[in-house]
Formats: sequence, structure tokens, C-alpha cells
Amino acid sequence: MSELVAILDFGSQYNQLIARRVRELNVYCEIFPFNTDPDALLARKPRGIILSGGPMSVYAEGAPRIDVRLLRAGIPVLGICYGMQLGCDLLGGQVKGSPAREYGASKLQVTAPDSLFEGLPQELDVWNSHGDQVSSVSGDFVPLAKTENTQLAAVRHKTLPFYGVQFHPEVAHTPRGSDLLRNFLYKICRCEGTWRVADYIESTTAALQRQVGERGVVCALSGGVDSSVVALLLHRAIGPKLTCIFVDNGLLRKGEADQVVQTFRDHYHINLRPVDARKRFLERLAGVTDPEEKRKAIGHLFIEIFEEHAKDLKGIEFLAQGTLYPDVIESVSAWGGPTAKIKSHHNVGGLPEKLGFKLIEPLRFLFKDEVRKIGTAIGLPDAILWRQPFPGPGLAVRCLGDLTEERLNVLREADSIVTAEIEAAGLSRSLWQYFAALLPVRSVGVMGDERTYQECIAIRCVTSTDGMTADWARLPHDVLARIASRIVNEVKGVNRAVYDVSSKPPGTIEWE
Repeated sequence: MSELVAILDFGSQYNQLIARRVRELNVYCEIFPFNTDPDALLARKPRGIILSGGPMSVYAEGAPRIDVRLLRAGIPVLGICYGMQLGCDLLGGQVKGSPAREYGASKLQVTAPDSLFEGLPQELDVWNSHGDQVSSVSGDFVPLAKTENTQLAAVRHKTLPFYGVQFHPEVAHTPRGSDLLRNFLYKICRCEGTWRVADYIESTTAALQRQVGERGVVCALSGGVDSSVVALLLHRAIGPKLTCIFVDNGLLRKGEADQVVQTFRDHYHINLRPVDARKRFLERLAGVTDPEEKRKAIGHLFIEIFEEHAKDLKGIEFLAQGTLYPDVIESVSAWGGPTAKIKSHHNVGGLPEKLGFKLIEPLRFLFKDEVRKIGTAIGLPDAILWRQPFPGPGLAVRCLGDLTEERLNVLREADSIVTAEIEAAGLSRSLWQYFAALLPVRSVGVMGDERTYQECIAIRCVTSTDGMTADWARLPHDVLARIASRIVNEVKGVNRAVYDVSSKPPGTIEWE
């Protein structure tokens, strides 16, 4: 990449939102652990560095810190919340617990003109989430803004290109936050905004051709957006040197297996090897109800089956996967601190070591909306590009409790009704995700004057821009009524439907 902004992770739940906002401004960025070797980071020649927020206090024992050389290297640095407190602490300021903590919305008063606030009004709505604050700074600092409870809500250093803001410009609750980040990137870091999807496609295609050479690549194709874009990118770059293996694990949505085969083998003429492993997966998952155990069992069996079929291929040296940036970040703590592991991802880690292949992950540093832009540019049809995001373990993590063929079929039918009604109402593009989950809960109902005791379907529809945060969708009541009515009337074994009104956080989009 021609220009890079490095985001140092101190455990903030908003790290990926910072990255999303930077990418939206056409500047390439990556998230690094806070303890990344400073020499290695500086060798990447970043145009700017952003220090994220975090849950700890800078004065607490074991609090994450950075080498002060990063602040003195002449590279513009923006500290956000904890990042501001840490930068000020390292440069001679003092951080203390706030007499009045600030959580939520407040008014920011810009008190001194500066490039960081150029073009912005003197009073701004901002979002806070902090219990500490910078209580004092040396004469080397210039105060830039304040709130009712925080006198030093934004500062800059007089001689070093360090800027700090106590609020969160990356969240939607700071309406002009993207404008502030734009000022930092373009006016202070002097970025040129060269991050473009078209350029990424060309550079990635060339890189894949160089990396693969005359050797072969095997791709684990699920038919979802991510693996489909990977398969088509590779097909575009290396043609017949690509072999795709599609494992039907019996945990797919209604009609999905047939659609994958028809699209990639019959339409794109990609060398596709479908594997019917439905029975093996159901046998392995019998009696497994813990969601993490489900994921592990599915992942391990997938490796076994994939290995069985991949070992027969000749000249294969590489394995391609549709891993995205959120997969990588969510799967492991970024630095062993407060950033919690939310859930394991089936396509992050483990597979190449088991199979002896070198790993190719062309989408590893991309977000979902960027992947869709790439898919559009390389000609992937909307029917695939706008398919609902689907977890690697498939319906296993939407079918809570025991996994049986009967319960999975119930879920498939209910899910197909949710999809059909959302699309019929013209709502599919306005929603990030919509699906059904089968709950291991039975309740009493009445059908035809007879008592029933059957299971419950939860309807989940959310809005989001990146999948890292999400809100429940306010569907029209008539649409919800049609979905619920059809499910109860058409899906045998279900007598109740409920609507999930949980946001992320605190919940996740998936139920398990």
C-alpha cells in the first residue's frame, strides 16, 4: 500500500470502528497490538499513528504502554480517550480519576483554533466513555477544547505532532467525528487518500500470480460472500491452477448446496469438487449443545474431510480462505489484555498447519462492505454478493440445543420464510442480516382447539455498517406479522415466534 495509518490497540471495543472510519476516508490502515516493536512499526513508514481507547487506567499496574519514541519520531499521532491519556502521561502530563465521569453524549467547546477542528463549529456533539481524564499538562501543550466536566477534552503538543481527544470521534454518536478524522488524516498526516478497491484488485491479482507461480491452490468454498469473492479473485488470477472443494455439512440453508454447485461449476466453470458429508457431521454433533464445542467439532471434522479430498490433488501448495479482518480481530485478544475473545472462527488458524499448505487470505485485511465492492467490480452477481452473511458452523449456531436432521429442517423452513418475506417487502438491502434461530424452548399453544407443546423460532433482523456493532431493525409491523404467521402455520413443530430486540453489544448478531 502506498500509504498506511497504524492503529495501536489498547483494548477498546471501538478499535474496528476507528479502522472503518479511516478506510471510508480512502486511507489504508491496519490495527497493531500496542506492544508492536516500534522499530518494525516505523519501518512500515506510516503516515500517521492512532492510539485507541482502552478499559484500563494509565496509572494502574500493568497498564499497556508504548515506547515514547513513537511520539518523538515526527509522525503525527492522534490519541483517543486512553490514547490521549497515555500520550499526555508520556509527555509530562498528569492523569487522574475524573471527579465527574463522562459516559454518553456531551457538548464540546472548541477553545483554540487548530487544524484538527478546521471547518467544524465551535460547539460539537461528542460521545464520551471515560472515568479518567488528563488533569494537567506542561507548558508544552496547547488546550484545544473542553466539556462541562473536562477542561482538557482535546490538546496538542507544541513541538511534537501529538494530538489527543478525550471523546470518541469514530462512533456515530459523534456526528462530526469523521470530519475531525479527515482533518487529522489529510491536513495533519498529509495523506493523499489512495485507498481504492480497483487498485486493491489489481495489486492483489498481481501478488497472487507472483506468489502462486506454476503451483496449485485449493480453496475451501462455502458459497458465502467471502469465499466466493476469494474463489473468483483466484480464478481471475490463476485460472485452472485453482481447485475449489465444497463440503456440504448438512448445516446449510434451504437449497444452498445445489446453488453453489450450479453457480461455480456450471456458470463460472471453476474446477469444483462437491463433497456430501451431511451424515458424518450429524453423527459427530449428536448430543453436542455447547456452542463453542459445536464450532470446534465442526472445524475439526471439516479439516478431516478437507484433508481426505485435498491430499489426492497434485501440485497443490497453497490453501485459500475467505478470512476477513473482523474474523481475525474477534478470534483472539489483540494483545492479551482486556480485549475479550468473543467467539472462535472456523477459518482462522489451524488449517494450514494440519494440511501442510501455505495459506493465502486475500481478504484478511478487509471489511465486509469492502469485500462486496470487490465482488461487484470483478463481476460476482448480486444473488451471491448480497446473500445473507452466514457463520462458518452454519445452522449449528442458529439451532440451539441438540442438532438433529428434523430440527435443522424445521429451522431451514422458518429461515426461508424470513428471507422470502424480507425480500418481498424490499427490505433486504436496508438490513445487514436477517435470519431465524430455533430455540430449545417448548411452550404451550392452541391449534385447531387442541393443545400443542412445540418449539419457538426467534426472528433476528439487524442493521449495521460493518458487523462489529449492530442494532435491531425496526421492521414494519405488517411484515413481522406475516413472517410470524407463516412460520407458525407452515412450519410443523413450531407454535410460537418471537422477535429479537437486542443490539450488539451487549449481544452478538448470531445467537451462539
